[in-house]
Amino acid sequence: MLSRLVFLSANSLKSSGLIGAGLVQASRSLQTSSQRLAPLPPLPEHGGKVRHGLIPEELFEFLYPKTGVTGPYMLGTGLIVYLLSKELYVINHETIYAICVGSIIIYGVKKYGATVAAFIDSINEEKVAKAQAAKDAHISFLTEAIENEKKEQWRVEGRGMLFDAKRNNVAMLLETNYRERQHMVTNEVKRRLDYQIALQHLNRRLQQEHMINWVEKNVIGSITPQQEKESIAKCIADLKVLAKATQAKAAA
Repeated sequence: MLSRLVFLSANSLKSSGLIGAGLVQASRSLQTSSQRLAPLPPLPEHGGKVRHGLIPEELFEFLYPKTGVTGPYMLGTGLIVYLLSKELYVINHETIYAICVGSIIIYGVKKYGATVAAFIDSINEEKVAKAQAAKDAHISFLTEAIENEKKEQWRVEGRGMLFDAKRNNVAMLLETNYRERQHMVTNEVKRRLDYQIALQHLNRRLQQEHMINWVEKNVIGSITPQQEKESIAKCIADLKVLAKATQAKAAA
């Protein structure tokens, strides 16, 4: 609404000189439209059709429904006759000069226009090819950069898995060291218990040997010489009986 008011006030001040023109320019700067954001239409590769090397074909097509086929020619002829009859245009030496120059230009266009156009088209195609090559190179570079970025992102994603694997390896190493130390402590405790058991067995064996020696010493000390002689005689007799039995068994 504000832009419309400014626009109307500017239109009312058009006739007020420089101030009015400045206000009109200021009011135009306030007007915005979505058309300025519209994409520009592509330029045509080839020009439109013309007649007589100058008059566009669209003019004839525009006048045909209203004036017929001869209408454009009659309009041109009548306009020329009107200008000459009213002396709005006076033929002088500059007119002859313009006709000569125009004829030379038309002859040059007819004679060398196709060659010059082909040469210019070749230059244009070369420039377009260079621009397209630069564009393709830049696109390939950007595509490669995108692929490298995706690869780096994939590596970053795999880095978490690598860190997890390293954490698992460290945890396994810690668990292995813990178990090794437990095993070492177990072996050390077992060795000390085995030492205590061996020490107890040694004490028991020494006590038994001491008891046996003590009993033997007391028994030997309690035997008299007479009992010793009788014991020896008895042993000899037993040996003789055993020998006779053995001989008899051998003879049988």
